[in-house]
Amino acid sequence: MKYISLNHNSQPVNFQTALINGLAPDKGLYFPEKIINLPKKIIENIKTIDDTELCYEVIKDYIGNDFTEDELIKIIQKTIDFKIPLKKVENSIFSLELFHGPTLAFKDIGAKFLALCMDKIKNDFDSKEITVLVATSGDTGGAVAKGFEGLNGINVCILYPKGRISQVQEKQITTNDKNVIAFEVNGNFDDCQKMVKDAFNDIEIKNKIILTSANSINIARWLPQMFYYFLAIKKIENNNQNIFSVPSGNFGNICAGILSKEMGLNIKLFIASTNINNTVPRYLESGIYNPKKTKPTISNAMDVSNPSNFIRIQKIFNNDLQKINKVIKGYSYNDSETREAIKDVYNSYNYIMDPHSAIGYLGLKSYLKNPRSDVNGIFLSTAHPIKFKEQVENSIGDQISLPSRLKKIMTKKKNTIEIESYDQLKDNLLRRVN
Repeated sequence: MKYISLNHNSQPVNFQTALINGLAPDKGLYFPEKIINLPKKIIENIKTIDDTELCYEVIKDYIGNDFTEDELIKIIQKTIDFKIPLKKVENSIFSLELFHGPTLAFKDIGAKFLALCMDKIKNDFDSKEITVLVATSGDTGGAVAKGFEGLNGINVCILYPKGRISQVQEKQITTNDKNVIAFEVNGNFDDCQKMVKDAFNDIEIKNKIILTSANSINIARWLPQMFYYFLAIKKIENNNQNIFSVPSGNFGNICAGILSKEMGLNIKLFIASTNINNTVPRYLESGIYNPKKTKPTISNAMDVSNPSNFIRIQKIFNNDLQKINKVIKGYSYNDSETREAIKDVYNSYNYIMDPHSAIGYLGLKSYLKNPRSDVNGIFLSTAHPIKFKEQVENSIGDQISLPSRLKKIMTKKKNTIEIESYDQLKDNLLRRVN
């Protein structure tokens, strides 16, 4: 498999090169040269296939010959070594719980897969130091830090917007080993993401450091998110049409789902559910892509106004808005509506949602309007409610307990470097190798 740049001014590369580059030399995102059509026997027999084998079949052709079958299977086994339950919340509506991994967020799958892939190839680059540079609006940073835990020879630098992530998220980012550095940025997520892109395009840095990304712009973070769509369909016991509502910020998650559908998975429709940073829902309605200034919300991991991965979705549909609108519907919700949904679902069904999952739920309710016996409406529960403890407890009027795995880090001292400009980031990166 070769990967092309979506800016169309760089040479195609293999998986390993795309992984280590993060972005193409022409600043474009990588995209597979072709979309794989899975054999019908895999789709038809999905319920009887072992989870690891299923995920292997899904991703193997996108990896190509860069790993042996045994190496890739071991990576997958370590990536999906936690439960991913599909829970019925009400008639026709299910929650796909993606928060049972080590950092209690859906990004654990992509981050672990990327880290293990990078660990396999790091010895091929012994002349320079490898640095993973990542911007986070909340959960990515903690997942990446945990994913690279115990993997020697790779530094991780995480940029997050000061005062715009939850206390749990901040602790997960700022209390790690010495090879993980947290940069607290005076700005929003889009500012963090711009700094990361600027670093990738800085010749001086590239001459001294092998720089790669762990954001969903990196294909090794983005592609394995297909796994849980396939694993969800495997769990469904009927033959109804399947609709997925995806809480969407940088749009890597929903893009992986759309790729899964294009490969043959039984999905009728996707709902792009956003907070008030609603660039894509507005685009789907008007045909005008007009990012506005990012506004902070209680669903902070989705506080993204110019989602990087939407260009990949446009690529899948050849920039045809009519085709996009047949597969994606967009809805957006404010904080008041989000809190009300958390409260209502808790009171009616004794089910607790975090703010992001609540927006996914609201998207389903907006589209379905009334329960339908012929449809499975599945919203992605992307984070454990404890990660937004204050907001959730205020909404439900009750306390939620702290999972045991978080108790230790909540007592650790925060360790960050505060920056407000790209030059400050650059100085810190170069100082580590000089």
